[in-house]
Amino acid sequence: MELLKDDSGMSTVEYAIGTLAVAALAGVLYMVATSDLVEGLLQGLIQRALSSV
Repeated sequence: MELLKDDSGMSTVEYAIGTLAVAALAGVLYMVATSDLVEGLLQGLIQRALSSV
């Protein structure tokens, strides 16, 4: 049963899972940032900042 004790590929699998998780999170953040609600909030914030100058 020496094959079961060999975990030399574990770090590669962990990096792959981590990369997929980060890519999924980036996709979700992109969807939220480009939503109409967030866009409207940012536009209102910028307009208020520029009108107070």
